Amino acid sequence: MHHLTLTPEDGERLAPLLAGIASAYSVIEDPELIRRAPVLARSLPARLLEFLEEFRLGEPSALCVVSGLAVDGAALGPTPEHWRDSQFGSPAFRQEIFFLLCAAALGDVFGWATQQDGRIMHDVLPIKGHENYEIGSNSLQHLSWHTEDAFHPCRGDYVALMCLKNPDLVETVVCDAGDLDWPAIDVEALFEPEFTQMPDNSHLPENAAESTGDPAVDRLRARSFELIRSWNEHPVKRPVLSGDRLSPYMALDPYHMRTDGWSARSVAAFQGLCDQIEANMRGIALRPGDCAFIDNFRAVHGRKSFTARYDGSDRWLKRLNITRNLRGSRAWRPAPDNRIIY
Repeated sequence: MHHLTLTPEDGERLAPLLAGIASAYSVIEDPELIRRAPVLARSLPARLLEFLEEFRLGEPSALCVVSGLAVDGAALGPTPEHWRDSQFGSPAFRQEIFFLLCAAALGDVFGWATQQDGRIMHDVLPIKGHENYEIGSNSLQHLSWHTEDAFHPCRGDYVALMCLKNPDLVETVVCDAGDLDWPAIDVEALFEPEFTQMPDNSHLPENAAESTGDPAVDRLRARSFELIRSWNEHPVKRPVLSGDRLSPYMALDPYHMRTDGWSARSVAAFQGLCDQIEANMRGIALRPGDCAFIDNFRAVHGRKSFTARYDGSDRWLKRLNITRNLRGSRAWRPAPDNRIIY
């Protein structure tokens, strides 16, 4: 794990920076704030920027954690019951700003029209009724390990999590591709475009509002949901591995993959990879103020089950998707500076 702990001196430098930005904006979803984030990020402590740059370019680990961000648990108030409207009047606004600036040092943040109503920064928290549903807001069921948005050609380079509350020390589980015994895996078979991956449940229309109130946006979003439906009914064949055959990048989500029509070699190679991942999975319990950046090409991640209380004290994280190639999704976005993939 690539790890840095903020010092008291870092905190003293960050306090006026975050306060100044918080006084200029009211919500983290402000398009101007998100557009300016890469410029504002240059004011982060130099040692933090150097640390994030080493993670980005050197790939020393598939997991990077920045600890030591101050979080006042009493000021946070109760964990929201749902992610809708949680960004307005956010008691964690300054922490959200720090999280956004760190993400902007790694790449460009973006969102999905089909996830959390097109928001850039998501809330990860238990939702009543989702306990046994394969989605990030479940609790009694493990969140199966996966590559974030493995089904989509525009998946992010990193998925980032910032912890606000985790009273039960629920573990996020991560497997680093660097820990796998690649010579024991049929890598050549996994580089072939023979594997079908379906969209995960978080992109389904039943988890979104019926309307955004903007007819033009609703039309684009309807097109996105139709594409999700078509990919579920007629999944596209893609490789599981890419990049360097000696140290490959991965894209897989076994819970949303079905082996119908795969060759015997493909099935065996896939199972061999999954067995290796299971054997090398590691858990980390994020604590308030921890910001974790998971390399979405070099790791899979999930979460262990827990019992939600629904009394305002439950685990509460923020999540961001980050890409190093925003232009790569231009065909999916309505304008060059629009951060939402439709």
